[in-house]
Amino acid sequence: MSPLTETVLFVFSLVGLGYLAGLTGYLKPASGEGVSEFAINVAMPLLLFQTMVKADFHGVAPWSLWGAYFAAVALTWATGHLVVTRIFGRDARAGVVGGVSSSFSNVVLLGAPFIIGVFGPAGFEVLSLLVSIHLPVMMMASIILFEMFGRGGSEPVHPVRVVRSFLRRVFINPLIIGILAGLAWRFTGAPLPVLATRLSDALAGTAAPVALFAMGLSLRRFGISGNVRPALALSVLKLFLMPALVLGLVWLIGLPPLTAKVAVMVAALPSGINSYLIAVQFNTGQALASNQMTIATTCAVVTTAFWLTVVVVVFG
Repeated sequence: MSPLTETVLFVFSLVGLGYLAGLTGYLKPASGEGVSEFAINVAMPLLLFQTMVKADFHGVAPWSLWGAYFAAVALTWATGHLVVTRIFGRDARAGVVGGVSSSFSNVVLLGAPFIIGVFGPAGFEVLSLLVSIHLPVMMMASIILFEMFGRGGSEPVHPVRVVRSFLRRVFINPLIIGILAGLAWRFTGAPLPVLATRLSDALAGTAAPVALFAMGLSLRRFGISGNVRPALALSVLKLFLMPALVLGLVWLIGLPPLTAKVAVMVAALPSGINSYLIAVQFNTGQALASNQMTIATTCAVVTTAFWLTVVVVVFG
């Protein structure tokens, strides 16, 4: 078994263990929420803080990376919206859920551990560049679309309300706080105190396994409850169309090999919990979002190995 294949299996085995713990009742649903909150609110922000303080981003072209990745996001989102509304006959609000489900990668609970396991700290530095803008961009797009469709189209979009909602969500997000705090400390040029380093190392070191285990518990909680055909269609878009678009764009732009590989693999990740949360906010498409997340994550055991092989062949 190759090291890359072993890493993929290791990552998804941790997800499977979390799912099994929930399926057998070994851990209660409330435990799953607590584990997820620890991973997202404590361990992962500290890992991002450390990365911002210590990372060397030399050789990475953020604007080219961001442009290629989010161009693929926009195209996939639009395709998902059209598939849900034109092929499956759902309304525009459900179309938004379809769009976000087909383009919003699970960059935190699954992406961070996966990229660290496959590409190491250098790969996580590239991922951090995407995380730093991924959440704000996707939040802003979701908020604007909620303004457009979430109110049934009866009210105009209010820019002040959009900006206020966006800023509130961004500056209370622990991941964004971790990134901004790390950049602020880096700007000072001061070394981290020894005690602070030991504390952050201890907690940040748990981020990857805890996040994967929490992902498995989340899948057990949501499960599959109908809307299988559109969920399958959206999963195909997420797992094949989006990474293919990113692959073509980063190859055309000529990004450095590691940056290109990380971008494609992030695009190849299944959808995360955010697509479901947006469906809850819209009060439509909850089953569609949860089913798509479960199906895509299950299929990703195979598809991520496929795309990993592709990027190694293409970029070395």
